[in-house]
Amino acid sequence: MSKLSHQPVLLTKVLDALNLRSDGIYIDCTYGRGGHTQAILGQLGTLGQILALDQDPEAVQAAQSITDERFSIVHNTFAQLQVNVEARGWLGQINGILLDLGVSSPQLDNPTRGFSFMQDGPLDMRMNPDNGESVEQWLNTATATEIATVLKDYGEERYANRIARAIKCEAITTTGQLANIITKTCPPNKEHKHPATRSFQAMRIFINRELEQLQQVLTQTLDVLAPNGRLVVISFHSLEDRIVKRFMRDNARGDKFPIHLPVTVEQLNPKLRIIGKPIRASQTEISSNPRSRSAILRVAERC
Repeated sequence: MSKLSHQPVLLTKVLDALNLRSDGIYIDCTYGRGGHTQAILGQLGTLGQILALDQDPEAVQAAQSITDERFSIVHNTFAQLQVNVEARGWLGQINGILLDLGVSSPQLDNPTRGFSFMQDGPLDMRMNPDNGESVEQWLNTATATEIATVLKDYGEERYANRIARAIKCEAITTTGQLANIITKTCPPNKEHKHPATRSFQAMRIFINRELEQLQQVLTQTLDVLAPNGRLVVISFHSLEDRIVKRFMRDNARGDKFPIHLPVTVEQLNPKLRIIGKPIRASQTEISSNPRSRSAILRVAERC
């Protein structure tokens, strides 16, 4: 496997969860390197179609190797899901949507992207390097209070204030510098995680507006999915999984009424049915792909 290759997480479970139809229309909102997309294509008939979205220009470039007429990709954030579906006249006709959240292996393994504290590189972390400010640019202008807030809110970092003050004492331009500062600032943790894990996660989520965009795309799926269409989401940390879980639960309950009013299930108008329990990677998959260890898959079906 090449350095910048990518193993799709929970592949068999994803294919089962999507409940694939040979003539269905599917959307992979997070193309990455196309592992899930190509597996879905392999189970579609001549009338089936799949649209992929990705905001990373390197992912879109990699997708150009797929010449299948049933496949197309758009260089766009998944927060623009509904716009792209409407442009194709597919609103309410999508049989399955996949969201494989977080950062991909090629992004982590490429030091020039600045996502990893394991290799030294520019302190960037943008999913789309052509859009918005990098982490380096943000750290240069943010106050210690602002940095600490991000570390707390998006990384649940208990030493956020201490780390933020240390960051503001130095000019930081690389991932190695940032990781070293955090390591020197934080005491060893009992979880045996690298001390910079939570801080790097927090800055990446913040700089890419990941949670905000996740909330936007989840809301759009209700209009995009066909009846009985499936929403399949893979999360990798508690913050995003909490959003997914709450969205599915709330829309499975339906509309809110005053407690004292007697209403039927039909009047509640639930929009989703939760399918099964959350799914995690097997020990076999974790052994071959350690990044699947924290993955959790949730599935819901449009009523």
